[in-house]
Amino acid sequence: MDDKPSPGAVSESSEHLFSFGVIADIQYANLEDGYNYQGTRRRYYRHSLLHLQGAIEHWNKESSPPCCVLQLGDIIDGYNAQYKASEKSLELVMNVFQRLKVPVHHTWGNHEFYNFSRDYLTNSKLNTKFLEDQIEHHPETVPTGSFYAYHFVPFPKFRFILLDSYDLSVLGVDQSSPKYQQCLKMLKEHNPNLELNSPQGLSEPQFVQFNGGFSQEQLNWLNEVLTFSDTNQEKVVIVSHLPIYPEASDSVCLAWNYRDALAVIWSHECVVCFFAGHTHDGGYSEDPFGVHHINVEGVIETAPDSQAFGTIYVYPDKMMLKGRGRVTDRIMNYRKEKPFPFLV
Repeated sequence: MDDKPSPGAVSESSEHLFSFGVIADIQYANLEDGYNYQGTRRRYYRHSLLHLQGAIEHWNKESSPPCCVLQLGDIIDGYNAQYKASEKSLELVMNVFQRLKVPVHHTWGNHEFYNFSRDYLTNSKLNTKFLEDQIEHHPETVPTGSFYAYHFVPFPKFRFILLDSYDLSVLGVDQSSPKYQQCLKMLKEHNPNLELNSPQGLSEPQFVQFNGGFSQEQLNWLNEVLTFSDTNQEKVVIVSHLPIYPEASDSVCLAWNYRDALAVIWSHECVVCFFAGHTHDGGYSEDPFGVHHINVEGVIETAPDSQAFGTIYVYPDKMMLKGRGRVTDRIMNYRKEKPFPFLV
């Protein structure tokens, strides 16, 4: 059975162009159920793999299959490192993903870095940069730094951009490296707590060790890609593990320099929505510039009798998120085009 939104949900003139899947915070581990750090929310470590299997079976059965799936980070839980099971657990989850009949794009979250170094991830199956698209004659849109980010075109006039929200981070980096020292200094300047994962007393609670940020180099690259997309009249979807908009997220889960990322995005016309994970709770807000910020509910805190994934159906005038289980349905209208004064 096809799960596209019913015809009554969209205008008569809207034609379905393509769709894509989203899933976040699988955090698989071969462990009994546990709780989050505050002891307030249950985590279903083993069952998360069954939820992933259910999502993949659903996507594979759709009569109009999605063009791709966006995996929003934290694919296995940090506990795996403690039990020396990181590689085994990752292999298990990746074997399940192999059943998916369409490409999957992986973003990296804090739990990737609890288990693996950045060098390891770069050489692993979680690096899906080989799926990127190049823009001819625009070398400035090719990422050249050490950050893990790229863009691709799933359908004409639509561009997806994966960002590296742990580009600035103390996680997964060699502690003797200048980058680690620079990031530790930045973190400690904003967080005087002995426990750097604690936001207690902070005026900017996002400055904790389990978050990270975007380097100026990455933001400059993002600006170049968005400049091209503006000129080429493309619609853009941005993907990151960490959210960047306070109204859609718990403030302790935001990227360190989320304001810098917003400033770049808000200086362009082309961005439709920003998908993130990390919060587990989900969240949504449309910002003053008409960008939709969606935090996808985490698989890890989803009870066995529910689900947590979504499919986004793309139309000429909007995107519609059809959520499964805990994931909420959303309608994301494109912002109205501003008339060009020189055409008058």
